[in-house]
Amino acid sequence: MRKKFGHALRLGLGAHAVALVETGRWGREATVLAELALDAGHALPAALTGALADLFNAVQRDGWPLTVVLADELVRLWHVAPPPDCSRMSDLEAAAALRFQQLYGEPAADWQLSADWRADQPFLAAALPRQLLGAIAQSAGAHGMPLIEVAPQFLAQFNRWRARVSNGDWFGVAHDGVLTLGVCEGGAIVALRAVAISAAPDAAWLSAHVAREALRLNLAAPERLRLCGALPPAWRAAPGCAVLGDAPAGWSPTALLALSGSAA
Repeated sequence: MRKKFGHALRLGLGAHAVALVETGRWGREATVLAELALDAGHALPAALTGALADLFNAVQRDGWPLTVVLADELVRLWHVAPPPDCSRMSDLEAAAALRFQQLYGEPAADWQLSADWRADQPFLAAALPRQLLGAIAQSAGAHGMPLIEVAPQFLAQFNRWRARVSNGDWFGVAHDGVLTLGVCEGGAIVALRAVAISAAPDAAWLSAHVAREALRLNLAAPERLRLCGALPPAWRAAPGCAVLGDAPAGWSPTALLALSGSAA
């Protein structure tokens, strides 16, 4: 299919499925083009390569720009304290790699690290599996798709909504039964927590969970929550809760994942 001006593709990659969504500029409605389950009999990179070949061949959007959003369970997010008197990027990168190994018990060689590199305060870092990135790049390249961005869902959503988040707010993303909460100061995430959502996630559960996390972090409970993603309807009634964007009705978690961070 010939590329349309202002239209692009967004791929949502979860642990068990992929979904491809077409978006348009100027608030045009997004459309789910296709979804596929990943072959559980193969390692994820191999399963992804096969699924993307089938997906891209089916939709016939060769040459369209592609943005990829990874479920947070496939990536790693953590905070890094910069070394004292740090003046070089290599020092920040070494500190991030060392903290990664301390937290996860393995070297960072198999992961691609990125961060909001800061020498004057702790910063949030992300690690994406190199094998998955290779499979994505190879599949996109085979179909002439410019790869615009590959990002974890939490960061894609935060970058989309950060202008609506003030100091002291907590920003949250719900996806496929997991709620990830970030504490915001100075336009950055200064603490991050993730938890499985209760089977009965009413407003009282959300308020109690936030209060517990505040105690663990030795912080006051936030006055305002800014939430997005696949949210339980009851959370809209929670004190101080504001929903950022409305998820399209009837979409699967993987399709919603693909739309994360999009203005469509």
